[in-house]
Amino acid sequence: MALNINRRDFLKLAGIGGVTFASGLGCYATRGAVTRKMSDSEDFYFVQLSDTHWGFSGPEANPDAAGTLPKAVAAVNDLSIQPDFIVFTGDLTHTTDDPKQRRRRLGEFKEIVSQLKVKNLRFMSGEHDGSLDQSKAFQEFFGPTHYTFDYRGVHFIVLDNVSDPRARLGDAQLQWLNEDLDKQNPNSRVVVFTHRPLFDLYPQWDWTTADGSQATKILLQHPNVTVFYGHIHQENHHMTGHIAHHAAKSPIFPLPSPGSQPKRAPVPWNASTPYKGLGFREVEADVNHGKYEISEFPVVRT
Repeated sequence: MALNINRRDFLKLAGIGGVTFASGLGCYATRGAVTRKMSDSEDFYFVQLSDTHWGFSGPEANPDAAGTLPKAVAAVNDLSIQPDFIVFTGDLTHTTDDPKQRRRRLGEFKEIVSQLKVKNLRFMSGEHDGSLDQSKAFQEFFGPTHYTFDYRGVHFIVLDNVSDPRARLGDAQLQWLNEDLDKQNPNSRVVVFTHRPLFDLYPQWDWTTADGSQATKILLQHPNVTVFYGHIHQENHHMTGHIAHHAAKSPIFPLPSPGSQPKRAPVPWNASTPYKGLGFREVEADVNHGKYEISEFPVVRT
């Protein structure tokens, strides 16, 4: 069940899965959440950047393709209070059949994002980065494709549903996920990052994970789980039982809503509203209450 929710409805979700959302604010002025963060040593916030597609070229979709990632970096650096960390949820680069070009793009991407003020960066592979070589080049630059880390009382899990060209996590990773969660306190706050959605959002457009239901079955055994993902280049909010799933915008080009047209293709650039639909998000974690407030930001202020 996909949810099309406005900001007021987001706030009503506080009683569903214990998550609060403040989305669609669309400006740089919403600093209230961050101010509250600073008053509680356990609370923190992170930025999610997804689907930057460095190397993409398509003037119909984005005539400023080479300039948009640097603009996104500048926009994050311009935040009045810097995030605790930044996570890139896949498709760092645009796909290429040329292994040398793939490595060149990954290296260029890494150099550009090194200009971020925040140095605590987390990366994951997308199918554009890894489906042609099982993410081997990605691993040369950024390390493992699935891993965990802990931050101020929250357990973060990065899953890889792109290195297998069949869009699977695979039995070994599912076992790893189950074993990792078994080590956690039953009431631990858990945040999962994936590239593709774990549920069947729109399989006809590859907006699914072939064995995502198995991962979800494991996650449902734990009461405090939230999932953030990319891949679909737009906001989408979905509930699977008590688990909330949140898709992020892309800073390079938006994609149409699922099933709204025969083929999946970038939304054409509109010169009268440049950069419309492009963005990144900040997520403020209220650790004590297990809540996450989401605020969306544009790549370029207009």
